[in-house]
This record gives sequence, structure tokens and C-alpha cells, in this order.
Amino acid sequence: MGLAKNAANFVALSPVSFLERAARVHPQRAALVYGDLRQSWADTYERCRRFAAALSARGIGPGDTVAVMLPNTPAMFEAHFGVPMNGAVLNTLNTRLDAPAIAFMLQHGEAKVLLMDREFSAVIAQALSIMEGPRPTVIEVEDETAPPGQPLGDLDYESFLAGGDPSLPWHLPSDEWDAIALNYTSGTTGNPKGVVTHHRGAYLNAASNAIAWNLGDGAVYLWTLPMFHCNGWCFPWTLALVAGTSVCQRRVEAAQIYALIREHHVTHLCGAPIVYSMLINAPAQLREGIHHPIRGLVAGAAPPAAVMEGCETAGIELTHVYGLTEVYGPSAICTKKPEWAALAGDERARLNGRQGVPYPLQQDVRVLDPLTFEPVPADGETIGEIVFRGNVVMKGYLKNPEATEEAFAGGWFHTGDLGVLHPDGYVKIKDRSKDVIISGGENISSIEVEDTLHHHPAVLSAAVVAQPDPKWGEVPCAFVELKAGQTVSEEELIEFCRSRLARFKAPKRIVFGELPKTSTGKIQKFALRERTRAASAIE
Repeated sequence: MGLAKNAANFVALSPVSFLERAARVHPQRAALVYGDLRQSWADTYERCRRFAAALSARGIGPGDTVAVMLPNTPAMFEAHFGVPMNGAVLNTLNTRLDAPAIAFMLQHGEAKVLLMDREFSAVIAQALSIMEGPRPTVIEVEDETAPPGQPLGDLDYESFLAGGDPSLPWHLPSDEWDAIALNYTSGTTGNPKGVVTHHRGAYLNAASNAIAWNLGDGAVYLWTLPMFHCNGWCFPWTLALVAGTSVCQRRVEAAQIYALIREHHVTHLCGAPIVYSMLINAPAQLREGIHHPIRGLVAGAAPPAAVMEGCETAGIELTHVYGLTEVYGPSAICTKKPEWAALAGDERARLNGRQGVPYPLQQDVRVLDPLTFEPVPADGETIGEIVFRGNVVMKGYLKNPEATEEAFAGGWFHTGDLGVLHPDGYVKIKDRSKDVIISGGENISSIEVEDTLHHHPAVLSAAVVAQPDPKWGEVPCAFVELKAGQTVSEEELIEFCRSRLARFKAPKRIVFGELPKTSTGKIQKFALRERTRAASAIE
């Protein structure tokens, strides 16, 4: 009937299209700031076109994997456009991983090219020596601020770009379902799973970031979140959408963050609770001269209320988002309601600490009974599994159809997180399914106990896991990291919890010391569980 798709009425959705518009509308606006570098959107567009053409010149094309082992530097930002503009798939590697893990990912993802920073040359050299199969072409991104390291590259990044012709046409996918990225989950046992995402989902979630956060034209965004983590929650593409400025940095340190906020009038940043905890516990004089509002997104199972309240005091307006690698990073948001502003601080923190409602362009997030897949009642008490459905969900796990089928059982993506649905329709995590403590037949939420511990003025960070117990089966054991210069006894902290929780929920043991964390700031509870099991076996 003449109503078919054609070139005039249909273009596949891809976030790389945002770059062309930013360069066309705001060619001289700063896209990237890094040390003394100021790079415009016009220059960034040209460099990314060179990137795509240079890959093509080396025989790289649609479906091939290009891996990157880079900190939050301009080359990492450019890779988020240059690689998909060629049709290839971007694999951002976690810079904190060891050589066997990197070798597995390069091999499993069949990387044809690897961009690397000299800071990681030792681990990359070891990974390349133990991986099986073809070795990727190594391109070294030179950076005078990088720590010393052995040169490994087959060529350097600028020479690589020089080999690309920016006048050549770049690639928009013919099918928006084409893969745009490969991200590996941080598995605690066995090999990690390779999450394959598509152009459509990346486009929609990049737009969701701007819509959900009211990210306006020309925002100045500070990279405190690793770009390797869920492709920086899709924010490289979001910054192109709003023609904002990305302020890049190699390290995440409080003094530098506040200096960059002050110098560049940073308006937005993202990170795990540990990032904000670091900022609010830094010396107050670091914040001197910063008078403009700063907006932050925080993700984590449950950012402690103390962090929410502390950010408010420090002038950072915090919004809680929730998601996983399989849903491109943030896929639910605790949308704030105007009437909450009149509430007391602790009540605002409680409401703002929930996982919330679907992201604007995600179809749905629900809490379902894990056996029947029926929705749980919106009573804030009945526990079920949090699930997602929509266009911002992965294609599946690379070369792992069994895990993919399990993850999509019943037509939903299963997160493995347990939560409740409140009467106002907001979701709240209660625990990871593996983190619930069952003591004498009663379920104890480790998150609830952790949140109570975080309210103690001496506590910087806390994690609670199950400890085997001959009488109760298991009981809560808390691992606590104290603020600098603070002291508190085990007995005092246990009593503090008992005064605020049912007595059976209070920790039976508290271990003081630094908590093991992933590169994205998440506490490694599996390591703590191993410690409690080992200690119980000795006893």
C-alpha cells in the first residue's frame, strides 16, 4: 500500500548519530577537557571519523571486536564513537582486572584490535603471553601523564588516526539490533559473562539519561565514573546528545575532583556510593570557592542514607539510579517528587534511597514472585525478584545460550536482586538473593543492617554477610571501615544496631578494617563470605 519503510521515513537508531549533530550545531564548543587539552566537537567528530576509517584500512569491519584498556582519557571517549562508526563492537576492559581475566576476555571476544594505555602495559603483556589464538593488533595511546611502563604497541594512537581518511563515509547500522558493545560482568566464580548490547538500546538509554536527569544543553560533566563500566552508563553518547563538555581525569581523588569542579564549573557527575562518601568526608576547605549547584547520580544496591544526607550538606544534589550491565547501566530511577522537599532530612533520604521507577525509555521494572512470575502486592513488605523488560535490555550473553535463556525466563530479564514494591509504585531492593541472611528461619536483609551501621558517625563503610552459626544456622557478621581518626568498639556498634533494629537482626560479630572493593567501588561480599567461613571453620 506504499507504506513501507524507506530512506525518507526510517533511519536505524544509533547513538553515534548524536556526534554528527553536536559537531554541526556546536562545532567550536568544548567537547573534551583533559589537562591543558581543549578539544572542540568539530575536532572530535573528525578524529572519530579518522578512527573509523583507520579501522577499515586495517581490515576491521562490522561485527569485529575492538578492545580498549584505557582510563578516563579522551581516547576512551573517542573509542565510543570511532569503533561503532566503523560497524565494529567496542569491548571496554576493566582496568583493575588481572592478566588471566583480560586474556580470557580478549580470547572469548575475539578482539582484533586492542587500544591500551602504558599504565597497564605489565598486565597486558602478561595477558597477551598466555592467551590462545590470534593476538590482537596493539595500539598504544601515548599520554605524558601516564606512569612509566614498557612500550607494547604495534603503533601509537596518533599514527593510527593519521592513517584514517575523515572524508570517507562512516557506518550507521542497517539494523539497529546490531551489536554496539561487549561488556563483561565481574563474576565472582568461574569466567565472566559477555553482555552484548545493541545500537537501539544504547541510543535510547543515552537519551534516557538526558531526559531523566534534565541534562540541559551544554552541561559540564566530570568523569568520576569509569567509562569501562557499562560504557560509562551510556554517558559518552549522552554528552554528544546535549553537546556537553566532558572533563576527563586519570585518577579519582577528592582534591582533584573539587579543583576540577571549581575550575571548569562542573555541573554533573556520576559514581558509586564510595565516590560520594570520599567527597563528603574530604576536608571542607577543598570545597571553598564552589558556590554553584552540583548534581550527581549514584548507583548501588542501597546508597546509605548517611551518604544521601552528607551530599545534601556538601551541596551535591544526589539522585539514585539502579541497573546492571545487562540493562546498559541505569535503567530505573528514584524520581523525586516536589512534596518530598518539605519532609525531614532522614525521611527524604529514605525515599530518595529507593530504586524507584522505570527509566523514561525503559518499558518496565517490576517485582515478581520468583516461582509464579506474578507481581507481588504493593505493600512494601512482600519480597520478590526485581525484573526488567523493554528496549534497553541486552541482546544476550556472548556464546552462552543457556545463561541467556535463564536470564530471560518468562519474558523478563531477571536481576537476581530481591525487593519490594511500595504503595506509591517505587521499587526498593532488600538484598541480592545470595546475600539474604536466614537466621533461625527469619530473613534478615543485609542492606537494612548496613544502612543502620552507616548512621553511626564513626563508620565510613560497612558490609554485612552471613556467618555460619551452630544454633541459628547463620547470623549477621559486619565488616566495618572507620573514618580517619575515629574509634568505636565492637560492643558499642552492636548495641547501636540493637537500639535501632530487632535484636535478632543486629550483627553478632564486627570485623574492623579496609573493605575489599571492585574497580567500580562495589564491596566484594564474596571475599567477606569466604573470610567468615574460614573463621568459622577454625573456631
